[in-house]
Amino acid sequence: MSQCATAELGRLGEDLAAMFLEGQGLVLLSRNWRCRDGELDIVATDGTRLVVCEVKTRSSDSHGSPPEAVTPAKQARIRRLTNLWLCEHKVGWCETRYDVISVRWPGHGPARLEHLRGAF
Repeated sequence: MSQCATAELGRLGEDLAAMFLEGQGLVLLSRNWRCRDGELDIVATDGTRLVVCEVKTRSSDSHGSPPEAVTPAKQARIRRLTNLWLCEHKVGWCETRYDVISVRWPGHGPARLEHLRGAF
């Protein structure tokens, strides 16, 4: 798959994940929030809890399943980025949940979405 096609697949997966979360009653605060240290895919609220969601989209599991791509190093980076997001948005301490949404989209048939709440 070309780099352009991979980026498009990732964008479509993030769109699907955002619609799914809104359908679950979460309120989206940021999508693809970027700073010099990286990017957060989705930041939302679930009641009073902040939810930071990493979205991983794959057309196959040939390079591992989507959740396997969220390594301990990636988890630590997401936590650091969350602190930067909180500072930028002038949010004090809040309870935070880290989710992973796995989207498998083989190119034929519908996408399969799995929401791992409190994944790390």
